[in-house]
Amino acid sequence: MRNFTLTPLTLAIAAVFITPGLSAQQAGSAAAAEDEKIEQIVVTGTRVAGRSVSDTAVPIDIVSAVTLERSGTTELNQALSVALPSFNFPRPGLADGTDTIRPATLRGLGPDQSLVLVNSKRRHSASLVNVNGTVGRGSSAVDLNTIPMGAVSAIEVLRDGASAQYGSDAIAGVLNVRLREASEGGNFTASYGYRESNYTTPTTPPPDGANWSAPDRIERGVSDGETMNLSGWKGFNLADQGFVTVAVEYKDADRTERGGYDHRQQYPLVNGEFDPREATIERFNAWYGEPEVQQFTLFVNAGLDVGPGKLYSWLSYQDRAAKSGGFFRRAIDDRNVIEVHPDGFLPIIAPDVTDTSSAVGYEWDMGDWSFDASVVYGFNEMEFTIENTVNRSIGPSSATEFDAGGFNYDQVVGNFSAVTSFDVPALASPVNLATGVELRRESYTIFAGEPGSYLNGGVLLPNGNPTQSGAQVFPGFRLANQVNESRESVGVFVDLEANLTDNVLGSVAVRAEDYSDFGSNVTGKLALRYDITDSFALRGSLQNGFRAPSLQQQYFTSTSTNFINGVPFDITTFPVNDPVAVALGAQPLDAEESVNLSLGTVFRIGDVSVTIDGYQIDIDDRIVLSENLTAANVRDYLTDQGFIGIGGGRFFINGVDTETKGIDLVVNWALPTDALGDFDLTFVANYNETKVTRTPQTDELAALDPAPELFGRVNVLTFEKGNPKDKLGAIVNWSHERVGATLRATRYGEVLTPGTTAATDFTLGARTLVDIEGRLDVTDSWRLAVGMDNIFDQYPEAFPVSLNSTGNTPYSNYSPYGRSGRLIYAKVSYNF
Repeated sequence: MRNFTLTPLTLAIAAVFITPGLSAQQAGSAAAAEDEKIEQIVVTGTRVAGRSVSDTAVPIDIVSAVTLERSGTTELNQALSVALPSFNFPRPGLADGTDTIRPATLRGLGPDQSLVLVNSKRRHSASLVNVNGTVGRGSSAVDLNTIPMGAVSAIEVLRDGASAQYGSDAIAGVLNVRLREASEGGNFTASYGYRESNYTTPTTPPPDGANWSAPDRIERGVSDGETMNLSGWKGFNLADQGFVTVAVEYKDADRTERGGYDHRQQYPLVNGEFDPREATIERFNAWYGEPEVQQFTLFVNAGLDVGPGKLYSWLSYQDRAAKSGGFFRRAIDDRNVIEVHPDGFLPIIAPDVTDTSSAVGYEWDMGDWSFDASVVYGFNEMEFTIENTVNRSIGPSSATEFDAGGFNYDQVVGNFSAVTSFDVPALASPVNLATGVELRRESYTIFAGEPGSYLNGGVLLPNGNPTQSGAQVFPGFRLANQVNESRESVGVFVDLEANLTDNVLGSVAVRAEDYSDFGSNVTGKLALRYDITDSFALRGSLQNGFRAPSLQQQYFTSTSTNFINGVPFDITTFPVNDPVAVALGAQPLDAEESVNLSLGTVFRIGDVSVTIDGYQIDIDDRIVLSENLTAANVRDYLTDQGFIGIGGGRFFINGVDTETKGIDLVVNWALPTDALGDFDLTFVANYNETKVTRTPQTDELAALDPAPELFGRVNVLTFEKGNPKDKLGAIVNWSHERVGATLRATRYGEVLTPGTTAATDFTLGARTLVDIEGRLDVTDSWRLAVGMDNIFDQYPEAFPVSLNSTGNTPYSNYSPYGRSGRLIYAKVSYNF
């Protein structure tokens, strides 16, 4: 992986933000006016121009740029997780590429069951498919952290299914990122933060006769995770006919380490005694925490009045260079070459992620119609370098760094839509009619690594047995794994909305889509709102939705070689069209299908606004990654089918049905005072439960005795209990003249870390994390802010030693708030 440095181009772009434009007062008043407008008008979930968020028939949250700025985090996903009631962003570790591109969930559903839009246009997904044992296993979703906060004007979150309006993926909801549109002013912000924390973990006693010791529990103080973030945006005027807004961000984050004490023997015995080095070796030998990240992001948004309409465009680029650890290999480990790593080694997974997007469109009016035509392109690539490792099968001559290959995904979307309105005498308002067509082409590629990253060099273990092939921790993609697949789809929709009476708003939408791989789908949605009084309304919706199988799920493949009783077997994640997968019962993937029902109320008592929305989401044929099918009878069955040397594997399959029920509560209270300043109080709550009602099976595997499980206990309980059953949040924002503060408390309910049996289940109890930030406007242009996230240094419960056999992983990856402890930060910003 290449070293990430601040290039002259990066510095030149950053310099743009240091030169002030207009006065801070002018920029501030313009921004305030813009924020006020955004708080009132939404474009998500409705195609009626000028619709207020308080008047919609479905629940919509608006997360403003100001809300994002008042967080200590520099990640968009993390900022949303504390702002939205049913949005969660767990932070897994020791999970290969998932350490670098982490999945987020809405309403406890899959990361790929929420649709992400940018300026109301479909955003491309990441190329990574999550294949390890984390929340979101088997999914490939959009990486919101590719969008810098400085580029964001607001994020509209539709907490309702919307496949009939927007197409595939919009089962749990829609997140629409609205980009900043500024023709003047700007901001430059520099922030610095670090983790100052203490944690305690139980420790396994050393073996008898050991020359080292360990207490029953170890308390450890850490100061790490230093993060520097430089960001800014600037608006440029295009001859009073348009704007260009440029946002830039540079992030340099050190890793955090929350591993436990490795109690195990590290070295071979010396004359039958423990090696003296056992007493002095560093036993906190894991990288279990946040990855090391260096990241540069550029986002440009532009609009220009041309002829009868407006030409618009945006482009983005991000380079993310990350490093995270695998499990420590001891010197004594059969996976180590002791001549290369005499003290053992910690292999490092170092992916380089490149993400780009571009869009161009034109919107115009003609007669009673408003038209919009656009083309949007997105690309994401993840290339793996494995550092500080070894190919055990090559022996002492093995390299310690390998190019392991990777994958990429790209998407081109063409849209054409038209909106008009017409009168119907029986209705209380004109009928808003929207119709359009969307064309989409996607492609997915896996490219191989260098041969040494995956081959078997033939060197045997001391006992004469063969050893694993490829780079330790992450064998490279082989030539046989390479794929280059694509598909096309077309969708058409019709959307109608009108006031049926003075008090009743109704909308209906129908969408038909056809995919070149799995076939066609038709979805519909009906939504109603009844305003009983000016301050009290009921609302509800009924719809069916779908999610098309992603190319990543259809074609991802990787292979590792395991030795079973000294015999080499290839263990593979198979594409569904692979002959081995077909022999095990795999079939072409079909779409997931859902039925969504929601019912809620909106009311206002003075300056207090309240929304309560209940929902039920039933999903059939969810696409999941099967268990690893490696039992002896599976191997024997494959041998009988003519597949020699195949030790089994896994594949994606439809067949999991789930029922999700829940309720969201959002309370907002604006409280201005003359003497004490202005208070904005927000309370959010979510209760959510999911039940798995069906799991998949194939006739081929069902005929075996015993029949292997395709979707076992751990994965079922991850769906049902891997996200918090309830989540509460309270936020107080206060401002008075030149000072301000934010106090935020978030309570995460219980989460289950499932085991293969009930005896190995582990429950993470409820925890409340408290954050605080104080702000001072030193001048009209300069602002200082200091804060702490998780000020009481909360951690999830540590695993008992029985669930942490290596000592490397004292905490669960299912923790909805990670395991890094207290964050202390400071920010300085300059508005111009």
